[in-house]
Amino acid sequence: MYRKMLKGACTAGVIALSLSLTLASNAMAQEAPIKPFQPLADEGITLALNYTGEAAGNVSGGLRRASAYTGQVYMGADFDMDRIAGIGGGTLHFAVTNRHGKSLSGIAIGNNTSVQEVWGTQNTHLAILTWEQKLLDGRVNIEAGRSQANIHFLNSPLYCNFQTNSACGNPTFVFKNSNFTYFPASSWMVHARANITPQWFVHVGAYEVNPDRKQGNDNGFSFSTRNATGVIVPWEAGYGDDAGKTRLPGHYILGGWFDRGDYADPLRDAHGGIAILTGQNAATLHGRSGLYFRFDQMLTRPDANSKRGLTLFGVAMANLSGRVEESHYLELGLLQTGTFKGRDADTLGFLINDQQFSDLAVERMRAARMAAGGDGNIHRHQYMMELAYGAQLNPAMRISPNIQYILHPDQTGAPFRTRDIGNALVFGLKFTVDAPTLIGMMR
Repeated sequence: MYRKMLKGACTAGVIALSLSLTLASNAMAQEAPIKPFQPLADEGITLALNYTGEAAGNVSGGLRRASAYTGQVYMGADFDMDRIAGIGGGTLHFAVTNRHGKSLSGIAIGNNTSVQEVWGTQNTHLAILTWEQKLLDGRVNIEAGRSQANIHFLNSPLYCNFQTNSACGNPTFVFKNSNFTYFPASSWMVHARANITPQWFVHVGAYEVNPDRKQGNDNGFSFSTRNATGVIVPWEAGYGDDAGKTRLPGHYILGGWFDRGDYADPLRDAHGGIAILTGQNAATLHGRSGLYFRFDQMLTRPDANSKRGLTLFGVAMANLSGRVEESHYLELGLLQTGTFKGRDADTLGFLINDQQFSDLAVERMRAARMAAGGDGNIHRHQYMMELAYGAQLNPAMRISPNIQYILHPDQTGAPFRTRDIGNALVFGLKFTVDAPTLIGMMR
């Protein structure tokens, strides 16, 4: 079985990579850019319809050998309220997703972080329903309605050149240590960003913390705040050359969060016992906070009119208060945009991150293992890494074969296992298709 899986995964990766490099990309060679099909553009309505698929299989390590596929359909529309109703600077955003499939980490690896980013909230879900208002010639931007913190904060277009959920769409630490809301599980929110100068900005938001929004049967269409336990307040301030006016653009951002919602103690139950041993619910606590610094910096750019070049990026995150699962997170990555001749939109990237578990989490894992008759030697660090090639087959389709490796997977999925989970080698394949662009190519 091992040899068959290894052969199959390698073959799939080689075929995908070969196709991406040898396919005749006629549309890419055209001088005029492809115009996406937008039949309602003159009325101020921009439609969105795209699909992301992610396959993964572990050829070694984990709890067992397996493969899994998960996918996401994204359907949405932006309504330009200036054109529709004469409200200058106003935009109404709407999006619904459908996620389906299974998580390889959940069924075969057993660690706490998925190797497939579009897994989670596996149903049809109202993801976005917000009003965005630009003020002061666009220097101030306010958005309110139903959405998520992770698409507004701690986010970079660099991260999702990879498939691992440890980095895409956000560094995973924030979800382990706070009630940071995640796409597509929407809740009530508001955020505001002010550009002090064209490069320097401040950004703050407030998002409802409601455990009902994380239930498997929640579809996002309930607007009730019943059972809400508080809010989480993320913030960022920093420098960002979003306009690309410098030859080597970059971003340097300090951020953090104040979580004023309820959460479960990672170790103790309400009576002070170790919850995983007593079988009692974890104690309910309230309030925690964290801090992060993130950056990206383009290191090389042969042509100022091209996106080709090498970019270095990194993230450092730490907990400041509360009883939490992880104590720190470090990530470093490189992304080369423009690989071979004629492949200006292709990317080649590598990243590695380190999740350090807190004393509380290590004590919980040790107690469970020893209760099952195992030893107490628990790894404090989980390292996840990925090597990915992104091939732009044409303006509408992108494919990304990738290789992931997990060193010291934690035992979240198998707490009473008596020995370490084996280091996991995972072959993955991510692809995206954008329907309006595809239709535009065929017209």
